[in-house]
Amino acid sequence: FFFFFQDFSKAMSQAGSSQFQEVIRQELEYSMKVELDKILATAHSNEIEHTKKDLEGFKKLFHRFLQEKGPSVDWGKIQRPPEDSIQPYEKIKARGLPDNIASVLNKLVVVKLNGGLGTSMGCKGPKSLIGVRNENTFLDLTVQQIEHLNKSYNTDVPLVLMNSFNTDDDTKKILQKYSHSRVKIYTFNQSRYPRINKETLLPIAKDVSYSGENTECWYPPGHGDIYASFYNSGLLDNLIAEGKEYIFVSNIDNLGATVDLYILNHLMNPPNGKRCEFVMEVTNKTRADVKGGTLTQYENKLRLVEIAQVPKAHVDEFKSVSKFKIFNTNNLWIALSAIKRLQEKNAIDMEIIVNPKTLDGGLNVIQLETAVGAAIKSFENSLGINVPRSRFLPVKTTSDLLLVMSNLYSLNAGSLTMSEKREFPTVPLVKLGSSFTKVQDYLRRFESIPDMLELDHLTVSGDVTFGKNVSLKGTVIIIANHGDRIDIPAGALLENKIVSGNLRILDH
Repeated sequence: FFFFFQDFSKAMSQAGSSQFQEVIRQELEYSMKVELDKILATAHSNEIEHTKKDLEGFKKLFHRFLQEKGPSVDWGKIQRPPEDSIQPYEKIKARGLPDNIASVLNKLVVVKLNGGLGTSMGCKGPKSLIGVRNENTFLDLTVQQIEHLNKSYNTDVPLVLMNSFNTDDDTKKILQKYSHSRVKIYTFNQSRYPRINKETLLPIAKDVSYSGENTECWYPPGHGDIYASFYNSGLLDNLIAEGKEYIFVSNIDNLGATVDLYILNHLMNPPNGKRCEFVMEVTNKTRADVKGGTLTQYENKLRLVEIAQVPKAHVDEFKSVSKFKIFNTNNLWIALSAIKRLQEKNAIDMEIIVNPKTLDGGLNVIQLETAVGAAIKSFENSLGINVPRSRFLPVKTTSDLLLVMSNLYSLNAGSLTMSEKREFPTVPLVKLGSSFTKVQDYLRRFESIPDMLELDHLTVSGDVTFGKNVSLKGTVIIIANHGDRIDIPAGALLENKIVSGNLRILDH
């Protein structure tokens, strides 16, 4: 039977009788089970085990999706977190470091979320393989950072990559180049879930294959999947057996997310003797971060609230920089033993994110996802640490790429730090127009990356190219209208300038 998604929601809200709702729910669950069984029946013998695990996980998520209604927070229950539940980084750092920092480091595993593709920046393949600085990719920089740690302290901190079915093959091919580096590298795969038709609420996949025209039928269900897939891979148990106690999880495209020894020491040697099972690094919001998830106190627990969970009437309040001052950087420190305990009790509770997509052929689908930070409320003795903004340096667009490639940052052992020559610690606001969206177009438009040490704000729109050794200072706005082209000549200094119209420098 075909039940339209909107009609389904309407019927659910209008139906006086909970019995009627329950019947519809059961029918939807039954239809879903039939379809998933058909898909599983197409699996080869070597795929059956993990496909079964994936589909079981999806079935649980779908069951919860049918049970829950509307935004999952009651706005009236949201409170500011208690003073001591979000510690300033300065206070953590002031405790200093113990003499035996190596023994603390040997309990750590670095996990990078590596499931994303570079499509938003016009690149094929895993985003982690895009070059960001002196030919180094995100993955290169990550390996260099950990290798530097291991060499400096004579430790054995491994790197674990959570890949998705989209990034796994390409990533594994490239890992061979690190075989002589002083970092053990492990990978495991996120689950693979079926996208569902928005109107029928049934999977669009007809079999297990995910190549060719079937690639659009499947998706990786968000980084909240880390708990189940890490556990299911067997890697979690292996690392616990090796004596590892904490993971430091972050997005591979956040170049500020390096191992912080002060935070690690705070976890391993807590001042009150009671260890935290979960630490979330948060940082102060700027106007650019109003959509980021924030930490609140909710039913006596720290809880991450995302913008999608906020009732419409309160969205502006949620975005306010004065009421909700911090946001989640997605740099997380989590106890391995706690993940194992909660996973075995099936007690990790994360809100469902319903992500609507329109496929190339115009079909509307939804994918059900979860976010890794949302699990904070399931762990004991959780803590937020308000870290400097420098620990949040994500590269989502070519505008971000321009910043990290520039002389604003210096690169040392895989870590980027703000240049000492910049007089103020804030990052300039850079907005590059659509001609710069794809990495190859962006690279073609800069003969060399401009000097940006004294830049506050840059907006570029239209067909603009930059010659070598350009300097940008203060506020610079360059706009080439449709049909115009602007070539910024080599060696130009633009300070507090607006450039528009047509500007071609011809070589004679």
